[in-house]
Amino acid sequence: MINLFLLGLPGAGKGTVSEQIVDKYHLTHISTGDMFREAMANETKVGLEAKSYIDKGDLVPDEVTAKLVEERLSQSDIKEGYILDGFPRTIVQAEALETITKRLNKPLTKVISLEVNEKILINRLSARFMCKQCGATYNKITKMPKLKDTCDRCGSHDFYQREDDKPEVVKNRLEVNEKMNTPLKDYYQANGLLTSVNGEQTPEKVFENVDAVLGNKQ
Repeated sequence: MINLFLLGLPGAGKGTVSEQIVDKYHLTHISTGDMFREAMANETKVGLEAKSYIDKGDLVPDEVTAKLVEERLSQSDIKEGYILDGFPRTIVQAEALETITKRLNKPLTKVISLEVNEKILINRLSARFMCKQCGATYNKITKMPKLKDTCDRCGSHDFYQREDDKPEVVKNRLEVNEKMNTPLKDYYQANGLLTSVNGEQTPEKVFENVDAVLGNKQ
């Protein structure tokens, strides 16, 4: 069984790799954002607790997030293993996750960090633009509309760039995320779980490397 935590800065390609891993290994993709939405929609006890913080504009405390993760990892659809996305983000959360997964007998078996140079990440993220009409996302480097200046999905000609995709904002986001990621990498390195993969390659090559790591259960 593969229980995976995927690390990487914004723009490193975690979303693409996650989809490829799920397709091949049939792991359950667990995103904290999706978990919160699902638990709140289903009005579970922890979901309502999280909602009480979110409704006030407060950050959800670590212990509530941890309870939510435990609730999700306890569900019966996790047969082949899981990929965690967005949790843990701090050492405190990583330690809570270790306690939870030991209790459930579903410990992490691998942590993969996608490594990409900051300049490349800034280029990737600041190349992103969106359709104003339907929200479809494009990228000047990797995914232009099939027909020039026309949205593939809705045919609109009106595009824009989000404020947080502008280069100066992107640089700040990356610095903030790097400060969070570095202690986690050190933590999992010390636990013998971390493998780094070069995320600057083509998506196909990146997955080939990730697949080799997962296939070998190194």
